Amino acid sequence: MEPITQQLKTVHLFRGLSPAQLERLGGITQVAHYNTGDVIFRQDDPGDHLYVITRGQVQVEVTGDDGAPHAAVFLGAGQVFGEMALLDQGPRSATVIAAQPGTEVCALAQAALAALFEQDTGLGYVLMRNLALDLSFKIRHQNFGL
Repeated sequence: MEPITQQLKTVHLFRGLSPAQLERLGGITQVAHYNTGDVIFRQDDPGDHLYVITRGQVQVEVTGDDGAPHAAVFLGAGQVFGEMALLDQGPRSATVIAAQPGTEVCALAQAALAALFEQDTGLGYVLMRNLALDLSFKIRHQNFGL
């Protein structure tokens, strides 16, 4: 397995995929590196990628009714963000900023994933099931005080 595929193998979102499916997923993955304070994307930007943190940490900020950014959550290695845009291609619901030097994320484009899902419906099913479970967990545990 390629190094990126080895990293994807440890991510909860990809649990249940075969080695061959992980290889195909790795083939459409783009790796990006960020330093502390680098903005990965801003709230209301168009969304067309799902991101997986493979190293470091990101801070998710939401602009409140008062116009000020509020830190919603910190995410670390193995966690996913940007998944809502993957599902509905809507604008970003938050700003995501690298919170540690050397933060590394894997980006998966919505169009490339959709094409892969058409080629391998089993991969699409497993990924969407895991994505639904991840979103359910986040909704149940979000801070409603924002």
